[in-house]
Amino acid sequence: MSDLLLVFITCNFKLLTNRAITRFKTKLMKKLFAEFFGTYWLVFGGCGSALFAAGIPNLGIGFIGVSLAFGLTVLTMAYAVGHISGGHFNPAVSFGLCAGGRFSGKDLIPYVVSQCIGAIAAAATLFFIWSGKTGNIIDNTKAGVFASNGFGAFSPDGYSMLSCFAAEFILIMFFLIVILGATDKFANGKFAGIAIGLALTLIHLISIPITNTSVNPARSLSQAIFAGGTPLMQVWLFWIAPIAGALLGGIIYKNLLQNHDEK
Repeated sequence: MSDLLLVFITCNFKLLTNRAITRFKTKLMKKLFAEFFGTYWLVFGGCGSALFAAGIPNLGIGFIGVSLAFGLTVLTMAYAVGHISGGHFNPAVSFGLCAGGRFSGKDLIPYVVSQCIGAIAAAATLFFIWSGKTGNIIDNTKAGVFASNGFGAFSPDGYSMLSCFAAEFILIMFFLIVILGATDKFANGKFAGIAIGLALTLIHLISIPITNTSVNPARSLSQAIFAGGTPLMQVWLFWIAPIAGALLGGIIYKNLLQNHDEK
């Protein structure tokens, strides 16, 4: 009798465990798909506006239009899939949220991989569309080619490596503070997507002339892969500066700003 009971308990334990693992994997996959689609939309909408709409004669949307496009991609996807994955769409944001205690480190690498794949897929789509017009070529000897980021001679307005590093570092640091503050349990979460989207718009308004605005390693990598040459060689800065700034932003909010008063 005891043996039968042991077998019964073991079988049910295995069944429950397998179901729990299946649910966990399904939930994680949904999160990763959300990050993939969100990052795809960010790169396709933001970089696409820079490639196709910013410089059209007499109809160009310019820096303001491109800045709004990036902000709108995050705003729209924050409400579309933010409730599924948290709406990071950016490896630096994932690192910063982890430092701020809002995101589990065990999911960090899968999130970053999904974000990079989404960004590269969007860049590939943009390249396919871009190459469909006669005369469109990627000249990787010019700053901002294929909406890429760069410093020095590859900064849109010729800013130095240190200036570009400082801009990316500071802007993403404040972006994380905005994200953490807007999504704090004591804040009005209904408007978090608007605050975050407008913050990204402001970031682009400031820094397009400096670095062509990254604050997102996946976005920088995807465009640099297709640009090649110097933009690809300089992409390291657009990983290190945003991630370092985001980590500091997460630490600052968690330790200096976050309200722990349960009342």
